[in-house]
Amino acid sequence: MTPSGARGTARPAPTAPHLRVAVVGGGPGGLYAAALLKRLDPTRDITVWERNAPHDTFGFGVVLSDETLGGIEHADPEVYSALTTEFVRWDNIDIVHRSTRHTSGGHGFAALGRRRLLEILHHRCRSLGVDLRFREEAPGPARLAETHDLVIAADGVHSTTRTAFADVFRPHITAHRCRYIWLAADFAFDAFRFEIAETEHGVMQLHGYPFSADASTVIVEMREEVWRAAGFDELDETGSVERCAKIFADALGGRPLRSNNSTWTTFRTVVNERWSHGNVVLLGDAAHTAHFSIGSGTKLAVEDALALAACLGEQPTLTAALEAYEAERRPVVASTQRAARASLEWFENLALYLRQPPRQFAFNLLTRSRRVTHDNLRLRDARFTEAVERGFGCPPGTPPMFTPFRLRGLTLRNRVVVSPMDMYSAADGLPGDFHLVHLGARALGGAGLVMTEMVCVSPEGRITPGCAGLWSGRQAEAWRRITDFVHTRAPGTAIGVQLGHSGRKGSTKLMWEGMDEPLDEGNWPLVAPSPLPYRPGSQTPRELSRAQLTDLREQFTAAAVRAARAGFDLLELHCAHGYLLSGFLSPLTNRRTDAYGGSLEKRLRFPLEVFDAVRAVWPEDRPMTVRISATDWAEGGTTAEDAVAIARAFADHGADAIDVSTGQVVADEEPEFGRSYQTPFADRVRNEARVPVIAVGAISSWDDVNSLILAGRTDLCALARPHLYDPHWTLHAAAEQGYEGPGVVWPPQYRAGSRPPRTGRTDAPKPRLTLSDLPLTEAPGA
Repeated sequence: MTPSGARGTARPAPTAPHLRVAVVGGGPGGLYAAALLKRLDPTRDITVWERNAPHDTFGFGVVLSDETLGGIEHADPEVYSALTTEFVRWDNIDIVHRSTRHTSGGHGFAALGRRRLLEILHHRCRSLGVDLRFREEAPGPARLAETHDLVIAADGVHSTTRTAFADVFRPHITAHRCRYIWLAADFAFDAFRFEIAETEHGVMQLHGYPFSADASTVIVEMREEVWRAAGFDELDETGSVERCAKIFADALGGRPLRSNNSTWTTFRTVVNERWSHGNVVLLGDAAHTAHFSIGSGTKLAVEDALALAACLGEQPTLTAALEAYEAERRPVVASTQRAARASLEWFENLALYLRQPPRQFAFNLLTRSRRVTHDNLRLRDARFTEAVERGFGCPPGTPPMFTPFRLRGLTLRNRVVVSPMDMYSAADGLPGDFHLVHLGARALGGAGLVMTEMVCVSPEGRITPGCAGLWSGRQAEAWRRITDFVHTRAPGTAIGVQLGHSGRKGSTKLMWEGMDEPLDEGNWPLVAPSPLPYRPGSQTPRELSRAQLTDLREQFTAAAVRAARAGFDLLELHCAHGYLLSGFLSPLTNRRTDAYGGSLEKRLRFPLEVFDAVRAVWPEDRPMTVRISATDWAEGGTTAEDAVAIARAFADHGADAIDVSTGQVVADEEPEFGRSYQTPFADRVRNEARVPVIAVGAISSWDDVNSLILAGRTDLCALARPHLYDPHWTLHAAAEQGYEGPGVVWPPQYRAGSRPPRTGRTDAPKPRLTLSDLPLTEAPGA
C-alpha cells in the first residue's frame, strides 16, 4: 500500500481544522512533537501509540544542551519550567587515565532521569488533550497513512515504519566495533566521568554522569574482541553487571551497579536518503542516530520536533512543510553525525592513545569529536588548557601552531603548511611570474612550509599542458628564481617541491576548461600500472613494461637532482590521488600479475624503488615526505589498515613524514566530506605507524590547527583553499590570537597590518520556534 498524499499530490494545509495526526512511538521525540502540535493548534486530533507501558524505559539519564533547552523554553514554557525543577547541573569533566585524574571545567551539563522526562511529557500531552495509547501496537504504517493526515514515525532505531517503506526512505545502517551496556549506580558522580581500564583482555572504558541527586548513568564500552576475550559473551545480565562493577570499582567507590533489562549491544548509525514519504515523516532515531558519547539522541529528537512543528505552521501545504523540515534538519543532523562518528571511532581506537601523557590524553578525549576545540576549551577552562600547552612544550603565550617542528636537518618555525595546489599556469613546464607571485605571496604570509604544486618529472607525466615540470635545466633555473625569493624575502620560511607523474590521469584540459576531460587535440600517450582508463571517455593508458619502469625511476632521480640544485628545502614524493605511483598502491588500479602487482607488499615495490632512488640523490640533511591516499573511498580499494602499512613501509625506507590525504584514485569514489574529514586517517597513521604526519582536508581555522596538534593527532597541518582565500592566513592567525613571537614574522612592509581591523556587531539568531510568531489557540483546561 502507498501512503495517501504521495509527493506531488496536494495535501490539506497543515492548519486545516481537525487535522488528524498519528505519532508512532512514545519516546521523548514523539511525545514532544505531539505536545507542540497540539499546543500550537488545539483543533488537531493527535494520537500517540506506544507499545510499552508508560513507565517502561531503556537507559537511565538524559543530557540536554543549553541550546536545546532554549528552544524548549521559547516553544513551551510550561515544559521548560517542569524540566528545570528536575535537572541536575554540573560543569566538570573528569578523565581518569593510568591512575591520574584530570578535571576540565566550564562545560555546563544538565541531565534528568529518562523516566522523569517521560512523565513530564505524558502530563503535558494529557493536559493538552493528546490521546496517549500505551501497551498498544500502532496500526500498520500504510493504514495510518490512509486514516490520518500526518503520520510521525518516532519509533526508534528499529523503526517498523522505516522498514515498511524502506524502498522510499532507503536507510543505510552501519554497525560499529564496540559493545556497550547501559547501567546505573545509586550515587551521583560529581562530574561527567571517563575512566579507562587497561585489563589483561584489552582496554575498556566507562562513561558516567549524574541524572539525579542520588543516581548516575554508567555506560561500559569496549571493542568486540575485548568483550569476547573477557568472557562477557558467556555471562548473563547479572554476571555482566557484577563484572563491570568489579572492573571499575575505583570509579564506583566499590558500590554496585544495577540494570534495567540491560543487554550488551552494538551501536548502529542510521542514515536515510529521504525522511518523508507522502504524509509519513521520520523523526529522531527513526531518521538518524548519533553515538551516545556525544549525548545527542534525545537532543536531536527534541530539535526535530521543534523544527517539524515550526515548518507545519510556516508552510502552506503538508508536502511543503515536510520538505522544509527535512531541508532544515538534514545538514544539522549530518554535522552532528560526523561529530558522533569521530567520537565513536576515537573510542574504538582508544588503545592508540594510551601511551600519550595523561594530560594530553585528556585533551585528546575532550576534543575527539572536533566540536570542542582548543580555543573553545581555553574559554571554558583556561587553567586546564594552559597546563596541556605547557606539557606539550608551548612557551608561555604561544599557541601550539606556532611551536617549531624539526624534520631531519630542517626546522620549521611553525606547524602550518601551504598545501600543494595545481595552478595549471606553466608554459612547456616552465614556472613563470604567476608562480613567483603565487608562492612568494604565501611565503610572505607566514607559513612554516610552502609547497609547490605537483611538479612533473617528464612532459608525458603532466596532468595538463599547463603543469609545471623539472625535466630540464631551464625549468630548474626558473624554480631557483622562486626559491631565492622565498629565502631572501621571507627568511625562516621553507619551500618544498612535490615530484610526481600523472599516470592515467594525464593529457587532460585545464581545470577550468573541463576537469579530467581529455584534450580536444594534442594528446600525448599515457602509461600506468595497468591499462585502465580513469573514467569512461578517458584515454586508456599502456601498461608499463619493466624497461619503462627503469626509465621512470631515472626521470624521478634526475628531477630530484635538479630540485636540489634549485634550492628546495624539502622534497615530497606524490603517491596519492590516482597519479602514477598511487596507481601502483591501490588494488583498484593495479591489476598486474608480475612482481609489481597482487599483494600490498608487491604493490608497494615500485613506489619504494622510486623513493629509494630519489632519497639516494637528495641531500642527506634535507627531509623527504610522501603523500598517500589513505582510502580510495570505494569498495575494494585501499583501506585505513593498508594506509598504516604503506606509511610504515615508507618510514622504514627513510621517509621523514607522511602527508596523509585521501581519494581521487577512482572516478566513482564516495567521499565522506566534512570539516577536517581526512584528519582521522592522519591520526591513525601517526599513532599506529609511529611516524610524523601532515594532516590535510578541510582544515579551515587556526583553532582546528591548534586542536589537532595539541591533541597529538598530527604534527603539521596543510591548508589549501584557506591560502587561496587569504595568502596571509598564518599572519592573520597570529594577529587574531594576539601572538607575537618567533613562530611567525611579519615582513616589515606589512607590519602596519599586524592588528586585526575592527568589525561591526553581529546579533545572535532568533529562537527556532516562538509561540508569539505563530497562530495559537489554547486547548480547554490547558
